[in-house]
Amino acid sequence: MIKLGITGGIGSGKSYVSSLLEKRGVPLYDTDSRAKMLTVDSPEIRDGLTALLGAGVYAPDGSLNKLLLASYLFAGEENARRVNSIIHPCVFDDFLLWAERMRSEGCRLVGMESAILFESGFNKGVDKTVMVYAPEALRIRRVMQRDGMSERQVLSRMKAQMGDEEKRKKSDFVILNDGISSLEPQIDNLLIALIGRKDIG
Repeated sequence: MIKLGITGGIGSGKSYVSSLLEKRGVPLYDTDSRAKMLTVDSPEIRDGLTALLGAGVYAPDGSLNKLLLASYLFAGEENARRVNSIIHPCVFDDFLLWAERMRSEGCRLVGMESAILFESGFNKGVDKTVMVYAPEALRIRRVMQRDGMSERQVLSRMKAQMGDEEKRKKSDFVILNDGISSLEPQIDNLLIALIGRKDIG
């Protein structure tokens, strides 16, 4: 079984490309949604965040105190690194367990979607990587329309992520999502390169 890491900067359209792969039969692991679930459900993460931020990081009903966590994260890069060092290893292990279950069910290819595939080290858990690329101006416009953010806010988010050129160099494949190039043939070619056919079937 091949494990494919899918990445791209904010507004690149990586989630859309991931959804197209899912339609072709590729099981997908979304690191963002799983991280949110694990932050509440994982004893390791709960213990780590409680040790770091105190018992108030979780409400009496067990839910995450998002305001407290966010205020800590935005206070400095080192704080974000501390939180990530607690959450990312658990997400990584969770992905490997999920991928093993998929392997046992006979899957030939699975995907992991992550905006921070390389920054987090998640790429060490996959066999191949694909970057979804879009021009910066288009990405800014997409995020402004989608999230109601200002151009300045989008640029700030972009600055916090690894640059596109570095991502391209680290990736095995690139899919161009510029609103002009057709995605379907590119996905066909990606699947043919990985498993020799256009769908999992």
